[in-house]
Amino acid sequence: TLDGRIAASGGASKWITGPAARARGHLLRASHDAIMVGAGTACTDDPSLTCRLAGMENRSPVRIVLDGRLRLLINSRLVLTARETPTWIVTLPGAANADMYRAQGVEIIEVAADATGRPDISAALRAIGARGVTRLLVEGGGTLSGAVVATGLADRIAWFRAAGIMGGDGVPAVVAYGVTSPADMARFVRVDVVPLGGDVLEMFERRDTPRNGC
Repeated sequence: TLDGRIAASGGASKWITGPAARARGHLLRASHDAIMVGAGTACTDDPSLTCRLAGMENRSPVRIVLDGRLRLLINSRLVLTARETPTWIVTLPGAANADMYRAQGVEIIEVAADATGRPDISAALRAIGARGVTRLLVEGGGTLSGAVVATGLADRIAWFRAAGIMGGDGVPAVVAYGVTSPADMARFVRVDVVPLGGDVLEMFERRDTPRNGC
């Protein structure tokens, strides 16, 4: 939305943007090696995270869920289709039920926790990169997006904006990540604007030095 909301307070997000914007989002999926969401998004939306553009279905990226407590339902779409479209779960070491997911064809990647007890996002991206992923699309939600921005690991932003205002009841695109002054916020440069029906896609590239020095 214009005020940066990605869902209503109850989690409903279909549909904030129109069909042209959604089709462009699927094209983004097709142009990346992998797509990553957080456990909250995966559990709430039960997404497929595939490319569903006609003729490009075979371009679906590897699907990755950042899930420190292995909350993703074993009968979710991502797990049930893991043998058709590669699916990885990044979690903390020693998860007792990891073998249930492996039995369904899901690859389990274990990384250390950060200060909040969640999987360390920098370690997660290093582990993903070590498996040959060079273009990763982070599709949210707000907690994961906040972690990526806070650590300076977002190189580009594709911001799909609908001409509507949801207000403070809506779910934010990026959660709080410790900014107490305008000087502290992550800065980007807008490099393109693409009208998509009644919506707009704005492309940004990182301007400032990454906060973590990477």
